[in-house]
Amino acid sequence: MGPAGRTVGDMRIVIAGGHGQIALRLERLLAARGDEVAGIIRKPEQAEDLQQLGAEPIVLDLESASVEEVAQRLEGADAAVFAAGAGPGSEVGRKETVDKAAAVLFADAAVRAGVRRFVIVSSMGADPEHEGDEVFDVYLRAKGEADAHVRGLDALDWTVLRPGQLIDDAGTGLVRLEAHTGRGPVPRDDVAAVLAELVDTPATAGLTLELISGNAPVSVAVKSVAGN
Repeated sequence: MGPAGRTVGDMRIVIAGGHGQIALRLERLLAARGDEVAGIIRKPEQAEDLQQLGAEPIVLDLESASVEEVAQRLEGADAAVFAAGAGPGSEVGRKETVDKAAAVLFADAAVRAGVRRFVIVSSMGADPEHEGDEVFDVYLRAKGEADAHVRGLDALDWTVLRPGQLIDDAGTGLVRLEAHTGRGPVPRDDVAAVLAELVDTPATAGLTLELISGNAPVSVAVKSVAGN
């Protein structure tokens, strides 16, 4: 199912971390272009926010769900996006249970459900071998271990996206997307726009990409890495 052979709006996309800041933006974009989008959320009271964006809320706690339970929610999806995160204020333990374990669970569930296209939102500097004892060090290790697990799953057409410093400025639609960009900020709006394009570009499978603000329109940036 390549971009050339599909019409916009015929995909079902399930997003983990459906009430996160990037996920909410992504759900709005996908629903607006006519895709069927569902977001996995932990709290029932978050459901209305998703419905207002045109997304279907799925209430499921990825910290306690089984692979089978998650796979059931992924049945029939064309793509899965992991955009969950414990958040900057969370303690060390949730880096392991959300940033690592939930990502591993979601990827394994995608394999079980037969969903090949899989995009994971990681972090610049994520590395299983990252050293240090601060909470952010633990976070980078957890994200790195999650990425390594996803990249080891032959049943997935995976893409790992590693944004730089996330900011709330309005998106510019202009980015730098490469294997190694160096550090820099990027608006969450633009991260969501890149994710929407990546989901739609299976030719980016097998790539780990860093993302910061730059000079290339999102669609051009994604096409250029897909052509490498």
